[in-house]
Amino acid sequence: MKCFEFLLPSREKKPRKKGFTMVLDKGLGLKTAKSLMEISGEYVDFLKFGWGTIIVHDKEIIKRKIEMYKSFEITPYTGGTLFEIAYINNKVPEFFKEAKKLGFEAIEISDGSTDMTESEKLNFISEAKEKGFYVLSEVGKKDPKADASITMEKRIELVNAELKAGSDMVIIEAREGGKNIGIYDEKGNAKEEEVDYLLKHIPGEKIIWEAPNKDQQVYFILKLGKETNLGNISTDDITSLETIRRGLRGDTINKIK
Repeated sequence: MKCFEFLLPSREKKPRKKGFTMVLDKGLGLKTAKSLMEISGEYVDFLKFGWGTIIVHDKEIIKRKIEMYKSFEITPYTGGTLFEIAYINNKVPEFFKEAKKLGFEAIEISDGSTDMTESEKLNFISEAKEKGFYVLSEVGKKDPKADASITMEKRIELVNAELKAGSDMVIIEAREGGKNIGIYDEKGNAKEEEVDYLLKHIPGEKIIWEAPNKDQQVYFILKLGKETNLGNISTDDITSLETIRRGLRGDTINKIK
């Protein structure tokens, strides 16, 4: 029972089929993470262990965190950078095995920092699905210049090819900062024409828009509704984002259906 529950607008309940929130764990301690989930875990759908943080922390703590997140009906998964590190070191088979041993049922496959070929990436997506993983893939490059060289037509082609190869969800790259990359300009504003163009050619329900900044979250919620899929949300912003979704902030009050 929530305080003033009679004033709380409804939203899709977990396990959700839309309105996903993907949160970035940059290295929270087990107790801190559990405390956070106790108050806001119902608003989190995917929990990404950011970058290569898993490698530098104790294995038993990571396993306990994975199980803890699962207990809140959250899907924890390995960030794409970790997969790319495995790729660079020719250790992808070992990566899949270790992810299973740790308890991960989902992984991210990306090529943002490597020269992985398109066919290699698609094969890895298919292989991960064959091994029983829920697959999130990411389209875009970490380097702004390299990312800017990807045309809208090419981005659409990549998204649709990865979905066909087996990706359950495709993430549109924006990095943690959300500026001067992908669909965002150097100030972090969404390029609306590009967003509209993408939406005409890709299935929106299969897309997670990385939106690390509040203005970006407001933009997508006002544009696409409270049940749009948003990612790279800071652990500090879980509750904030949910209030934006529900129309409980000045930015969205009386504007959300």
